[in-house]
Amino acid sequence: MVTALVIVKALIELALMFILGRAALGLLIGRRRTQNVFWQILDIAARPALWLTRAISLKWVPQRYLTVTTLAWLLLAWLAVLKLKIEACLSHGLGSCQ
Repeated sequence: MVTALVIVKALIELALMFILGRAALGLLIGRRRTQNVFWQILDIAARPALWLTRAISLKWVPQRYLTVTTLAWLLLAWLAVLKLKIEACLSHGLGSCQ
């Protein structure tokens, strides 16, 4: 159980890093970001999380707020998984979490 939670937490953290990196690089580069190779790599890596947000929200969330919405639900998911991991560690003993 703890191993599965660690894996899910790591995947959420990766998605958060991809989206934050994409946003930061996009702010630095500006309008020509689609021509930048590094931004394209981060964009490809962030697409699954953005796609999931679009699938869940349908058309309720405007396209310009999609990144912020994705960051918000990923952060909430990370906190939920962290809480579950802490509870699992406390119930199974701290030795199982090292």
